[in-house]
Amino acid sequence: MNMTIEQAGLMLADPASYTDEARLHQALALLRGQAPVHLVAAPGYRPFYAVTRHADIMQIERDNALWLNEPRPILAKREFEELARGRAAEGIALKTLVHMDDPEHRVVRAIGADWFRPKAMRALEARVQDLARRYVDRMADYGGECDFATRIAVHYPLYVILSLLGLPESDFPRMLKLTQELFGGADEENRRGASAEEQFAVLLDFFAYFKELTATRRAHPTDDLASAIANATVDGRPLDDLQTASYYVIIATAGHDTTSSTVAGGLHALIEHPGQLAWLRANPDLLPLAVDEMIRWVTPVKEFMRTAAADTSLNGVQISAGESVLLSYPSANRDEAVFSDPFRFDVGRDPNRHLAFGFGVHYCLGAALARMELRALFAELLPRLDTVELAGQPEWTATTFVGGIKHLPIRYKLRR
Repeated sequence: MNMTIEQAGLMLADPASYTDEARLHQALALLRGQAPVHLVAAPGYRPFYAVTRHADIMQIERDNALWLNEPRPILAKREFEELARGRAAEGIALKTLVHMDDPEHRVVRAIGADWFRPKAMRALEARVQDLARRYVDRMADYGGECDFATRIAVHYPLYVILSLLGLPESDFPRMLKLTQELFGGADEENRRGASAEEQFAVLLDFFAYFKELTATRRAHPTDDLASAIANATVDGRPLDDLQTASYYVIIATAGHDTTSSTVAGGLHALIEHPGQLAWLRANPDLLPLAVDEMIRWVTPVKEFMRTAAADTSLNGVQISAGESVLLSYPSANRDEAVFSDPFRFDVGRDPNRHLAFGFGVHYCLGAALARMELRALFAELLPRLDTVELAGQPEWTATTFVGGIKHLPIRYKLRR
């Protein structure tokens, strides 16, 4: 079915678009080719420019003085933005690294940065490998058939990131439910409710949990990331409850849902491309390249937004100060000008200049951890996997922000 440029642009504001990847990429290809900076006026949303070419997104990400995260870091309906502004005035709105610009962003990001540097990743590697082995063993226990997304993909990275934070395992189910509700606000299966108030209540539950955690870690510091956040200072003052809760939320959610989507989507891509699966199994040294190809292929973060600090132009389109742009990462990661045969899943793709982790000062803090988790899981799984096939239809999360496959029924033979 053909579509107009206007229809293609409106798809970026429709969560259901991300449940039909073929049609979504048809729309994105049309925008890249004919209207790479396109004004979208979607019902229920404030207008924004959809930016779909890799080069234009790179230009924006490089200039963080001109293109600001505040006050509109992600796409949200007008009613939710208005509610968030009201709650911010009351001092109870989320303010994570995603919401910040320099110099505040630089200072606050530094609080957790050391926990994601190469030295810290090396110290964590044995733990991640152990968890990968545990979850592949769990696949074997399921007897050759399971929903890989709900049984394995959502639990493994959640266990890693919450272990890094130092949360007790008894709290993991609660954190899983909250993270799914937070990013699944547009998905009927995962959301708590359809209204902005019901979705905002998820944040309040996060805040209540992490306020208690902060008090505990300040009274009894431990050697974990939660303690580093709870006891951090900025300009000689400790973070307030909102600042600490916001930091915990971005670590717990961004460090989980993005990786779980890529784990499920990566296995799905291998099932759909058996030649690539065979090539990777025969050449395990390709795994680092294969992991980046999975990340490009899935692109779990669908968009971030930026707002112009001054009048400017982008690809010949005039944009006024205060107007916002949506950076479409799935589009950038299929850009024909950057990727050879971009719709081919290629486990040996090199170079692979995907933007799934962003670029510039807001480059994903946990990129190294995500890559390590993916390498560890597939390094454990692939040598033990004799056969694998779909046992039903995959299902994708309805979202405009973070998501991927939410159900992946598979049938397999796995060596113990």
